[in-house]
Amino acid sequence: MMNQSRTTWILMSLVATVLAVGCTPSRPARINHIVFFKLKNPEDRAELIADCDRDLAGIPGVTSYFCGIHGDYGRDIVDSNYDVGFYVGFETDEAYENYLTDPRHVAVVQKWKPRWEWIRIADVIDDSP
Repeated sequence: MMNQSRTTWILMSLVATVLAVGCTPSRPARINHIVFFKLKNPEDRAELIADCDRDLAGIPGVTSYFCGIHGDYGRDIVDSNYDVGFYVGFETDEAYENYLTDPRHVAVVQKWKPRWEWIRIADVIDDSP
């Protein structure tokens, strides 16, 4: 009887640990490159998103990716003065550097640079273990 109680306790502890670890969100990437575009013609949003989806997500070294439009949730403090937001993540400095010089990235920048009013870029690093 004592053995069964101990086994049950160990199994319950193991399940609780697995559930707790499984509920913790993982970080998207070590290097998080975030870009906001204000386009000269906001109607070009879908084309920019399609170009990014097609050309940038598959560049070697990209570990996470998202491109989309501003989500309006009625919060005045949230910056909504952009047309397209873009996120791409990398695990190494080398992967990020290779991305910046990859011909697909260079081509997207060359195509869209004349078509944006402004661009804001932030690189956020997560060096936690």
